[in-house]
Amino acid sequence: MSLTPFEHPFLSGLLGDDEISSLFSAEADIAAMIRFETALAQAEADCGILAKDDANAIIEGLSVFAPDIAALKTGVSKDGVVIPELVRQMRQAVAAPAREKVHFGATSQDAMDTSLVLRLKAATDILAGRLAATVAGLATLSERDGQRPLMGYTRMQAAIPITVFDRICAWRAPLERTAARLADFAVHGFAVQFGGAAGTLEKLEDNGPAVRAALATRLGLADRSQWHSQRDTLAEFAGLLSLVTGSLGKFGQDVALLAEMGSEIRISGGGGSSAMPHKQNPVSAEVLVTLARFNAAQLGAMHQALVHEQERSGAAWTLEWLVLPQMTAATGVALLTSLRLLGQIEQLGKSK
Repeated sequence: MSLTPFEHPFLSGLLGDDEISSLFSAEADIAAMIRFETALAQAEADCGILAKDDANAIIEGLSVFAPDIAALKTGVSKDGVVIPELVRQMRQAVAAPAREKVHFGATSQDAMDTSLVLRLKAATDILAGRLAATVAGLATLSERDGQRPLMGYTRMQAAIPITVFDRICAWRAPLERTAARLADFAVHGFAVQFGGAAGTLEKLEDNGPAVRAALATRLGLADRSQWHSQRDTLAEFAGLLSLVTGSLGKFGQDVALLAEMGSEIRISGGGGSSAMPHKQNPVSAEVLVTLARFNAAQLGAMHQALVHEQERSGAAWTLEWLVLPQMTAATGVALLTSLRLLGQIEQLGKSK
């Protein structure tokens, strides 16, 4: 076992997704926070808050900035967040007097939440592509085997004959609906977080909304008032992840049950047994069920994190760090696994 099976040296052979996992690395997080600080300096210069020379000095200094990771770890142990130490290091990388303008008007949560949103948006692009490929794969399977007969089951009992097309429709339709929801979220759901110390942008006075709008534009995010303690959008995103994995879990569970009966499906590339070499275990199908249940369990924790007390929560916010990256990774793995499983189905339904 491992604390992080998604990145484990050998468990990642089953549960790994390097493309998604890389978005939650320390390097990706820091790069996104640097992007936030650079865009903030540019936005403040656009609105006349910073001199152009100061903004250019910040951009130049941060373009070659390399953090001291060990010092960041020490800083987090003391501050609970990485930004105080990271900003201290950033300022050392920027020439005076502009260094004092780094992070002007922002707070730790602004940089960290915006970093998260930038990386979730990148992950969503990847997930959407895989989801479209899965839907297309199911359509191809339906075209090939859709007219073959299949026994329909209700409450785990044989009911009446159906066709493969009928079963695939039950797999495909929820994924199509969730793909539409995810596409809409990608346009409207990823908003910049910029509120300052308590959400009022007090250091920017009347210029706060204009700076926030300019910052959102530069980062390619939606412009929305601060959401320091309003976590419903992140919970909604987690719900979409669970819908994806849950629908794929239905696909996996049905395939596993078909494999158990054996007469209505033929699968290649199944997993072997150390004790029973004649077996072909439906590993990919089982993984889809596991990941569906995993995300369903994690979704409750994301709903717990909705209880963000007052203007900022340390406890609820930290809970999100534990849960949301794992849910995103699980969704990426589930989609990769569904594509692999589709490629393993040599025949679905009874031979005519």
